[in-house]
Amino acid sequence: MNDNAPSSAASRRDFLRIAGQAGAAATAFGAMAMPRSVHAAGSDTLRVGLVGCGGRGAGAVIDALSADKNAQLVAIGDTFADRAQAALEQFKGAKQVADRVVVSPDHVFSGFDAYKNVIDNVDVVLLATPPHFRPEHLRYAVEKGKHSFVEKPIAVDVPGVQHVMETCRLAKEKNLAVVSGLCWRYDLGVRETMRQILEEKAIGDVIAIESSYNANGLWHRGDDPSWSRMEYQIRNWLYFTWLSGDHILEQAVHSLDKTAWLLGDIQPLKAMALGGRQQRVDPKYGNIYDHFAVFYEYPDGRHVYFTCRQQDNCSVRVDERVLGTAGQAEILKHELTDRGGKRTWRYKGDKPSMYQQEHDELFASIRKGEPINNGHYMCNSTMIGLLGRAAGYTGQTVTWDQLQQSTERLGPSQYAWGEAPDLSVAIPGKTTLQVG
Repeated sequence: MNDNAPSSAASRRDFLRIAGQAGAAATAFGAMAMPRSVHAAGSDTLRVGLVGCGGRGAGAVIDALSADKNAQLVAIGDTFADRAQAALEQFKGAKQVADRVVVSPDHVFSGFDAYKNVIDNVDVVLLATPPHFRPEHLRYAVEKGKHSFVEKPIAVDVPGVQHVMETCRLAKEKNLAVVSGLCWRYDLGVRETMRQILEEKAIGDVIAIESSYNANGLWHRGDDPSWSRMEYQIRNWLYFTWLSGDHILEQAVHSLDKTAWLLGDIQPLKAMALGGRQQRVDPKYGNIYDHFAVFYEYPDGRHVYFTCRQQDNCSVRVDERVLGTAGQAEILKHELTDRGGKRTWRYKGDKPSMYQQEHDELFASIRKGEPINNGHYMCNSTMIGLLGRAAGYTGQTVTWDQLQQSTERLGPSQYAWGEAPDLSVAIPGKTTLQVG
């Protein structure tokens, strides 16, 4: 499915170069590529499609239609027909947007190629399938000239990230929007807290960051004798590394993204980690871990101390504590203190939904003809998650350059109902990083 992925891993310098190109100003060719008759400011309809009809995809549809009064949902698709149909009924019952849900029966698609049918019929596509499929789906959307909202993470392996990097560069050339589902970047309170730290230097220079995404366990949809093992895994995709990337990537990438933001979206030098499964011992939990602790070191000597877990009946904490030379910050509390612990600043501004905000900005950028491209940071943060996973799975200190050489592509080369990928669990000290 990833036939256009690069055949060899890029070097650290290549990563910076390619990502920089994705974030550069649009070329003259790109500006010409945007069909003004469809996307110019005014009352033109923007046709929206959804690929992946789970909870996050459903939320994205409501936010997208709420963001632009002339947006209409015209096509939806999911691997499973029952989930697509259930989502459509949900949208028709959403009072705030129901009048702009105009999906005809022949525009409800299912199967592994549903994404193509959706993308072919829309101007803006919302990509919310399990992360494994993201690189291929985004490439098809950009090749077809469509704007995209891309849920996190953007891939589950290094070749997938490299593929998305190239796709984001192509999107920039074609003047197409690529907005990431790393939603804290669109939270007004977090933005202002970051501005206080990075621009106002309100806590001095950043020395180190303590980050955590310590949460409870998540859903499981059970099993059914009529399901093939492939269907079982996709319906319970969270628990299979080839589909989700493991929870350090699928969920905790939000926290890693904030640490990257605080450090200028540069790349770590290396990582050392601990990880494993203590509660998830039942085979139904596939082959992902339930906890990680990762120590990231950056080229300038600064460190990120990161933990994540999905374990029930344990302390929950999701936030970043930023240590500075003149104080510290709690990012999600939107609060700064001096070295003695006295509060020196707290955000008191507007607090709209960050999910809504990202769609508001996406559609506004399309209307203005100045589409947003979040390609650099969404790829970089996904790679940071992959670095932590590699260090945890192998039990080794893994450098960024070593990770860049990984050629391992997770998942099958072809998709069909029947047998599913291997479920072996990574064992630190025995599992190795596959490099080419």
